[in-house]
Amino acid sequence: MEAVREAEFARVADLVAAVEQGRGGALWRPEGVDRQLDANLVRHLPGTGGAAYTEDEVDVMLVVVAGGGTLTLDGTQVPLTPGFLGLLPRGTSRAVLAGPDGLLVLTVHRRRRGMSIGRSTPAEAPEPCALHLVCGRCHRHAIEADARFCTGCGTPLTPRAAP
Repeated sequence: MEAVREAEFARVADLVAAVEQGRGGALWRPEGVDRQLDANLVRHLPGTGGAAYTEDEVDVMLVVVAGGGTLTLDGTQVPLTPGFLGLLPRGTSRAVLAGPDGLLVLTVHRRRRGMSIGRSTPAEAPEPCALHLVCGRCHRHAIEADARFCTGCGTPLTPRAAP
């Protein structure tokens, strides 16, 4: 039987009151580790916001709780006012700019994959190893990628293996 998780509750007014005036950033986010959703209550101070970026992984629901500003979505500006509710599809470019009263927004999205340690796939095949171009006798490194003999002592170099 699956364990029942604890519900998480908060009052927006209490969260805002608990943070000193003039401080922006995330005021709340869920704490449970086995949740399916992520959410953030974020305060943007007047005239602040983020640079445009593209969210490639998840759709994001944006709810304006207080204040106002502008959302630029794929180059189109949309006014943000209290009660605004929008779905920002993944793959779209977005930026938020708070108006003169600041902006308090709630964002909700599917939880992203966690970071993991492992090998990534290189974008391009790496250059072949040049270690075979080091002379076994005098340890000089050949300058030319297709060198067949050491330029210092004339010793034959091991031919490059085919990739």
